[in-house]
Amino acid sequence: MPFPKRYAEAAARWRVKVGFVVIVVFFWLARPTWISLAAGAPIGLCGLALRAWAAGHLTKNKQLTTSGPFAHVRNPLYLGSLTVGLGFAVASAQTGVAVLLLAYFLLFFLPVVEEEERHLRKLFPGYAEYAARVLRFLPRWVAMDRSEQRFRFSLYKKNQEYQALLGFVAGFLVLVLKTQLFG
Repeated sequence: MPFPKRYAEAAARWRVKVGFVVIVVFFWLARPTWISLAAGAPIGLCGLALRAWAAGHLTKNKQLTTSGPFAHVRNPLYLGSLTVGLGFAVASAQTGVAVLLLAYFLLFFLPVVEEEERHLRKLFPGYAEYAARVLRFLPRWVAMDRSEQRFRFSLYKKNQEYQALLGFVAGFLVLVLKTQLFG
C-alpha cells in the first residue's frame, strides 16, 4: 500500500534533520567491540560499493538510468544505504540500534522512494516498463538491461558520492574511538 503523497513529501523534507538525531542516538547507544566492528565493516563496505557503482551510472533527471546496478534493482542507492546501515547496526553490537535504523528506513526512506518513483514516471515515459521488469529493492542476478553505458568516475564525482565514503569512514572512526575509550 503506497504512502500518502503528503506524508511522502513531509518525509522527504524531514529525513535529513531526523537522520542527524538518529546518528546522535546511534552513537550514544552503540557499544561496539572489535569483533562487531570486524563483522560490520565488510557489510557496510558492500553497501558503499553498491552506492558508488550506482552513482557512476546515474544521470539525475536527464535520462532513465537502466545500466550498471540499475539493471538489477531499481533503487541501488537506497539498497546500498540500507546495507551500510546494516553494517553500522552490526558494528554497534546493539539490537536496539538495528531496530532504530530499520524504523528510520521504513518511516523516511520508503515514502521518499515512492515519491521519487512518481516523479520518474512523469519524467520518463519508459519508467513504467522498466519498473515492471526490475524490482524495487530485491536485486535480480541477471541484468534486465544490456546497456553499453559503463561506470563513469565523472558521474561518481558529480553525484558527490565521495561524501558517503567520508561519512562511512568518519562513522567507523567514531566507533573505533568509542571501542578504545570504553571497550
